Amino acid sequence: MNIVVVGLSHKTAPVEVREKLSIATPQMEGAIAHLCSYPHIEEATILSTCNRLEVYVVVSETEQGVREVTQFLADQGKLPLNQLRPYLFMLLHQDAINHLLRVSAGLDSLVLGEGQILAQVKHTHKVGQQCSGIGRILNQLFKQAVTAGKRVRTETSIGTGAVSISSAAVELAQMKVKNLATSQVAILGAGKMARLVVQHLLAKGATDISIINRSLKGAEELAQQFKDANLKLYTLSDLMSVVAASDIVFTAATCTDPLLTRASLESALEPHQTLMLFDIAVPRNVAADVNDLTHVWAFNVDDLKAVVAQNQESRRQMALEAEAILDEEVEAFDVWWRSLDTVSTISSLRNKIETIRTQELEKALSRLGSEFGEKQQEVIEALTRGIVNKILHDPMVQLRSQQDIEARRRAMQTLQVLFNLETAS
Repeated sequence: MNIVVVGLSHKTAPVEVREKLSIATPQMEGAIAHLCSYPHIEEATILSTCNRLEVYVVVSETEQGVREVTQFLADQGKLPLNQLRPYLFMLLHQDAINHLLRVSAGLDSLVLGEGQILAQVKHTHKVGQQCSGIGRILNQLFKQAVTAGKRVRTETSIGTGAVSISSAAVELAQMKVKNLATSQVAILGAGKMARLVVQHLLAKGATDISIINRSLKGAEELAQQFKDANLKLYTLSDLMSVVAASDIVFTAATCTDPLLTRASLESALEPHQTLMLFDIAVPRNVAADVNDLTHVWAFNVDDLKAVVAQNQESRRQMALEAEAILDEEVEAFDVWWRSLDTVSTISSLRNKIETIRTQELEKALSRLGSEFGEKQQEVIEALTRGIVNKILHDPMVQLRSQQDIEARRRAMQTLQVLFNLETAS
């Protein structure tokens, strides 16, 4: 068995490629089932965010398994494999383990130390379990990744300040307009990213904020979290009129096709009316042709890199502290992984010793006769179990903790020969 991750991220692919492979939660069950139907894939789950699409799998044969995942991604994005391949990265076992832990800790994010990614890793773990894609190995790996992400955020200061795509977008908006307090701002969407945009806008002094959402109920639930902000709430039927009345629009809605296009904006805006659009959704809410409009400026998640660069240097030292924590968590997973090799031998040894214990106990109790009470039998039962456990404890601990693969293999072979475990199993 081998752990493999194949995918693409903000480091390897532009947003126009990433959005083609984006998988929403309702489609996740079918996608994971598709992956698990391949002959060389034993376990699978998918991490899909605005900045990455990563497929984590346990494969029985590495080369064939990688080929199956890349074919899945090509089918998912409806792209020829030769066009997609330059944007993909592929990591095997140790590198795949390290990568997921770094992702969970926010060290691989566009915004170093980003907090939202940990929740997305947890979601990936949960969905993978619900869809029966995650088995014993990926379950342990994602549990370790979540632990690593929590430790980095509690034991370092890497998560302080502006550490999300939403906050970076608000910072970029402030750089462009100077004074958010005098701007009319609209936000398309009412999910977690939209909530973070509202939070950061209020912190920067914005007061005139409109929320546009598919359902009014979703917008009301968002507004309930900011009762003192006097947010204005609209549905998609009011989209273009609200956009036309705004100076700045942030878009963070979940949809497959753009909601704002050149044609829709041309018909809604007055001649020479200026507008700034900050699209933090993937797939994008703003069509690429909007940039052709003279007085409209559209920014997407890839345009946030300049803002992020300003924050990076101050976080580098914290990242070094985080790497030390991740080394400990990787080692913990490695210990668990190495122990898997010993499971069958340990299980066979324990079963054989337990069989001998039970047989000898029955013989002894039969000799003692019926006058031997139930309480005395329980005492002898506990005595024999305690002796067996103490005898087996040290060999099992030593076998599990042995880091030298060859030495561990020899030790297992010795146990199998001495106790005739091959015959027993």
